[in-house]
Amino acid sequence: MKAGAPLQPFEYTPKPLAEGEVEIQVESCGICHSDLSMIGNDWGNAVFPLVPGHEVVGKVVNVGPAAHRFKKGDRVGVGWFTNSCRYCHPCQQGDLNLCATAEQTIVGRHGGFADRIIAHEMWTHPMPAGLDPVSSGPLFCGGITVFSPIVISEVQPTARVAVVGIGGLGHLALQFLHHWGCDVTAFTSTSGKTEELKKLGAHQVASLKNEAELDKLNGSFDFILVTVNVSLDWARLIQLLAPKGRLHLVGAVLEPLSLPVFPMLMGQKMVSASPLGSPAVTADMLDFCVRHKIAPKVETFPMSKVNDALTHLRSGKPRFRIVLQNDFS
Repeated sequence: MKAGAPLQPFEYTPKPLAEGEVEIQVESCGICHSDLSMIGNDWGNAVFPLVPGHEVVGKVVNVGPAAHRFKKGDRVGVGWFTNSCRYCHPCQQGDLNLCATAEQTIVGRHGGFADRIIAHEMWTHPMPAGLDPVSSGPLFCGGITVFSPIVISEVQPTARVAVVGIGGLGHLALQFLHHWGCDVTAFTSTSGKTEELKKLGAHQVASLKNEAELDKLNGSFDFILVTVNVSLDWARLIQLLAPKGRLHLVGAVLEPLSLPVFPMLMGQKMVSASPLGSPAVTADMLDFCVRHKIAPKVETFPMSKVNDALTHLRSGKPRFRIVLQNDFS
């Protein structure tokens, strides 16, 4: 009901379904660190009362006017976006995720820690039969957030890549990049994860705190994906890039980046960032997951125990993602 407060039961009456919208009975919903950011109003854009949750899997129960993509009973997924204008230049190019007026699932509207949620059919994704509905919710935010950069950055299967931060996003990035064909290094600050991360797809595991290890890796990575939302030694990461290498951020780091221009200039190195992917890239990701048997590693909680789940997430202990199962109905 207010920033930082524990979640409590809340009821609201949604507006009638608009053109192209569908109503979805929520079966499960992943918890993302962005939910914590919104609950705490860390980004200054939360509206209270707030119903978090933007990694939804459920079944269509109602179809609005002119909606024709789904029928009642279809199992679907919804992520960070629930609508976009479809008429601006980015939308017409297929980059609906870059629409300046895109509707965000939990910004100014109520999300998926709930019995039902409403979304436009354009941003509602058919669930492939080969994916587990309980564990797949995190694909619609965490998954597409790390899959999209591989596509838009045109990462080659011959590339040497690194993932910084092996949590909810990073553990999926390891799987994607491994099956993409890349040589994958996992950078983690948590000791004792080596064997687990190698099973997820890392060929090597290293620490950003070990200078001797880093010296051996200088100039070796074509692509470094940063999944954490904290400031790092950006100059050191630039040093790890090969010529024409790219440092790509998907974590919402709040502080400005301090970057050394000269080594970037001399090595023609790039720094970039991206939000979630478009509906088309999301569909490709789901197909890729089915083809390679990729799935989030999750812990489940009943949705009624959401505060316990949030406390567990804040502790940094989940391996690797939390999913709430709807026990409201």
